[in-house]
Amino acid sequence: MFVYGTLTDPERVAELLDRYDLGPAATLHGLHRTEGRYPTLVPGGKCEGRLLETHEIDRLDAYEGVDSGLYTRVSIPVSDGTNADCYVGDPDRLDVDAEWPGTGSFAERVRSYLAAHEVEIGHKG
Repeated sequence: MFVYGTLTDPERVAELLDRYDLGPAATLHGLHRTEGRYPTLVPGGKCEGRLLETHEIDRLDAYEGVDSGLYTRVSIPVSDGTNADCYVGDPDRLDVDAEWPGTGSFAERVRSYLAAHEVEIGHKG
């Protein structure tokens, strides 16, 4: 999981998850962080974050409001040939002045953008 907001804080992760490894710093290329009610990602630029390993995806989905549509979880390629999930928040719901191009639902527009553009997570160090 690539995390870029509150889940980069070891104390917050420890409150939320029982088993995890808050791994190394990483850079997400092709999306950048923007602030609203909560931080989210929007097209273009880059974002600093960390890689978080856990099998407690249901807890993370609940924390990020996936069921309510606040965030959607997507898979993004990592430079080492693997993939990492990442949460992207709906700009309309987070009061962010940004838009994902295309048609369809928010989740469909995000997935379509990721399929058409070079977006990748690179390890630091």
